[in-house]
Amino acid sequence: MHDILTDMNATTTPPAPIDPTAVDAILRPFGESRTLPAEAYRSEAVFDWEREHIFSKGWLCLGKLDDLLGPGQLRGVAVLDESVLLTRDREGRVSAFSNVCRHRGHPLVEVGEAVDARQIRCPYHSWAYRFEGSLRSAPTLTQTVDFDAADWSLVPIRADEWLGWLFINLSGTAGELAATFGNLADELEPYEPQRLVRTARHQYDVAANWKLLVENYHECYHCVSIHPALCEVTPPDSGRDLVPDGLWCGGTMVLKDHAVTMSFDGASAGLPFRGLDEQTRRAVLYVGLFPNLLVSAHPDYVMTHRITPLAAGRTAVECDWLFSPETLAQPGFDPAYAVEFWDKTNWEDWNACERVQLGTGNRGFQPGPLSPWESTIYQVHNMLGRAYRGEGLHSPSHVPSTRLADQ
Repeated sequence: MHDILTDMNATTTPPAPIDPTAVDAILRPFGESRTLPAEAYRSEAVFDWEREHIFSKGWLCLGKLDDLLGPGQLRGVAVLDESVLLTRDREGRVSAFSNVCRHRGHPLVEVGEAVDARQIRCPYHSWAYRFEGSLRSAPTLTQTVDFDAADWSLVPIRADEWLGWLFINLSGTAGELAATFGNLADELEPYEPQRLVRTARHQYDVAANWKLLVENYHECYHCVSIHPALCEVTPPDSGRDLVPDGLWCGGTMVLKDHAVTMSFDGASAGLPFRGLDEQTRRAVLYVGLFPNLLVSAHPDYVMTHRITPLAAGRTAVECDWLFSPETLAQPGFDPAYAVEFWDKTNWEDWNACERVQLGTGNRGFQPGPLSPWESTIYQVHNMLGRAYRGEGLHSPSHVPSTRLADQ
């Protein structure tokens, strides 16, 4: 697989406004590298660069397709500073467009919930479009001899579905979606995420840079300190990194002998996923799809964190809990065993991330070393560092897992 996964390169992408020597330190070999400098977390200039050259040029997850809209529906969604129009025709085909009328630029659909519709109609001057984006009518103009409706279709945005999640690429320069995430499909397919049903959602507003949340997610070095309930059901030193071939990284952690899932007592109110083998039923998979989707796959439910950067020091998180149809068919099923456990754990993490965000503002803050338990963070930093250099988005360099349990 070709390592460069988007059309970002030195000739089209300027380096990020970060001290180049700090970027060099990020990219040293694991064990010698340093963490990100303060400006990576605090600078609005760096934040703007990331939104333009990482988020706009990569594949962004908008959520589960079936949650976003059904056949015969339209939906306006906010993406970074833009508004995107999603359509799904009655045959299930999905399209995405810039959410502006080609006449005078009025938004076609307000950002919000999906709505049933037979066509797309601008509320300003009643220009109407088909679900695939072609102009259907423009009062007075479509009857004009020299007006060609084919010239005034909606501006398309690349959209594609992957394992039930909908992704868009604002720049249009990303590689093919399936190739972008490479061998991650092999890890997630046994959970059949495309058939899972969202049963609960929590939304969080975290006063921290988006990268702090991603870094926190990818290590359990902190678990003994701030997650006592989590440590009751999984050994924090049990993690193992996977070898990514694509824009992702992650690994697994095993469950303690008494636990069948992640909950306060290790018990489950659901059913194990039908596609898992015995080994997978004893583990939890944690993967991050760069840059904005985190997927935690348990033996009986999948939890996702969808990250939206709002400012250098503020991030929105949409957390969903997904269960199989078989689990939901159980009389009186209640997802609280999973939701309450992770809501408590989430708040512990958000508090830590917000405290680190404050710490990066102290004049004494300097980039530090990574622990042997933080090899997955090194992979995140490797993707970031190469992008900061203007080299584009690449698969991360893999390093052998060196958890303390191995020593």
